[in-house]
Amino acid sequence: MSAQPHAAPAPVGGSLFNATTLVCGVLMAIMATVVVIRLFFGLSSTTNVNDGYSWGIWVVVDVFIGSALACGGFCMALLVYIFNHGKYHPLVRPALLGSLFGYTLAGAAITFDLGRWWNFWHIFWPGYFNVNSVMFEVAACITLYIIVMWIEFSPVFLEKLGLRDARRKLDKVLFFFIALGVVLPMMHQASLGTMLVVMGDQVNPLWQTPIQPLLYLLSAITLGYGVILFESCVAASAYRRQIEVSLLNPMAKVMLGIMAVFLVVRFADLVVRGVIGDAFTPTYVALTFWVENACLIAPFLLIGTTEARRNPARLFLAGIAVMVSGILLRLNGFLIAFDTGPGWNYFPSVPELLVTIGIFAAEVLGYIYITRRFPVLPREEAYAQPAPARS
Repeated sequence: MSAQPHAAPAPVGGSLFNATTLVCGVLMAIMATVVVIRLFFGLSSTTNVNDGYSWGIWVVVDVFIGSALACGGFCMALLVYIFNHGKYHPLVRPALLGSLFGYTLAGAAITFDLGRWWNFWHIFWPGYFNVNSVMFEVAACITLYIIVMWIEFSPVFLEKLGLRDARRKLDKVLFFFIALGVVLPMMHQASLGTMLVVMGDQVNPLWQTPIQPLLYLLSAITLGYGVILFESCVAASAYRRQIEVSLLNPMAKVMLGIMAVFLVVRFADLVVRGVIGDAFTPTYVALTFWVENACLIAPFLLIGTTEARRNPARLFLAGIAVMVSGILLRLNGFLIAFDTGPGWNYFPSVPELLVTIGIFAAEVLGYIYITRRFPVLPREEAYAQPAPARS
């Protein structure tokens, strides 16, 4: 018997006060304190950024990595609305919720890293537009995408409020925002790779390539599917629900296919440019390169067969491996293998780490609240399977 993919989602329910939400609340309070200090006393009061490293983990982790980890909604939209695989529809709302928080908080985090943060409105004022800047394209696309995602997710709130007429009217134009929700992340995820290209020889040759936009886009897609595997397993465990193996199994197969393309393109580029030898030098940079790619190869060993993809533990570990690989790809390019010359170095300060941890805590707390109080996750019976026949 096949799953019922279009069963209506429902709130999980339950108390909002538990150990997890308490810890998240404390971490967010600490983050807010650090942010207030930073806004009033400057970057030097809380960060270790300098003239050689003008951005640190607030940009690299919270924006470059955070937005890539938030590509689950975009990836599910590709499967459901572009490639017409409606069976994945129950995964759309949970994935979109994760993307919504990831991008919204990434957009907020970039404000913390602006030297003159009070001028952030320049990004939105036509008189200050620099259409030749890749950073402007990224800022504009991410801002627009955040707005689009809130509109895409608004049916959840309309259903909760019982506004059926408003929901029906929105459905008539929602296809337009869904289309934007596919195009915009493709644009800015590729442009994030372009930002690495324009840094020139400051970036190690293992990561400095003209095809970095393609690599970043492919990586973002694999990350999106990896995060869905991770989130689905964690949500099922936390809420004591059945894991949607019937949907995660074929989706993981799609993910492996895209990962295979990424690996072929990645290593072919290194060979063509004649820098593959740098990966075999005894340096910490070469080591991080192999760790990054080992994490990308691990899912093939973990869930390479149909039978293995039916194992929730293997799906969970594969999701983690994909996430670590995508995180390292960006950390390596923008921080670890990034060298601005002698005399400059960077390592995040404790306040920087606390803000980043607080942002992820806010995502977790927001996810818990919305899924418990609003119709996001599919009903349990949507995945009920009959007991196997006995011989």
